[in-house]
Amino acid sequence: MRGNLYIVSAPSGSGKTTILQHLLRSFTDLKFSVSYTTRRPRQGEHNGTDYFFTDRATFLGMVERGQFLEWAEFNGELYGTGRGFVDEQLETGNDVILDIDVQGAKQVKSKIQGATAIFILPPSFVELERRLKLRMLEPDDVIRRRLEIAKCEIQFYRDYDYIIVNDVLENSILLLESIVRSGTVKPQRQQARIEEIIASFGGRA
Repeated sequence: MRGNLYIVSAPSGSGKTTILQHLLRSFTDLKFSVSYTTRRPRQGEHNGTDYFFTDRATFLGMVERGQFLEWAEFNGELYGTGRGFVDEQLETGNDVILDIDVQGAKQVKSKIQGATAIFILPPSFVELERRLKLRMLEPDDVIRRRLEIAKCEIQFYRDYDYIIVNDVLENSILLLESIVRSGTVKPQRQQARIEEIIASFGGRA
């Protein structure tokens, strides 16, 4: 059967990356879709693992050829989800998880029926600001822009199927794991087994 698609969105600094890293270690058969971006790699990031880093001309060429499931511009840089990888994995029955923003989530939900969207909220604006500064990855003006963008992003929380407030990291990890685990028991994922059981009772599924 076709795999499940999970969308995870969150304001920058909410702890999304850490939560996803734990999730992928727990579900080794869950496929993570590596996004494309035109931004420069940060210290410690690797091409093909964290992102596919590319230039603007190459990215826009992929847009013209319809190679993105979704794409958007964020903070002056382009980000997109490759269509080929996601379609291939879902068709072969593998579950896929996307780490994308609210614009991308809306695009994907409109294209793929049954996609499950999860939004991760920081416990407060003050805490989000503290986390962004604690990372010491960006200058103050970039942090201020990220906070302004976060104010806009959180207005879309109603478009998501699940909300996780990341106040305690361990709890947030468990909540996301439970959402993914529940997808494995959807009737459509067990259709062959269900039909076998029903037939053993002399009935038809």
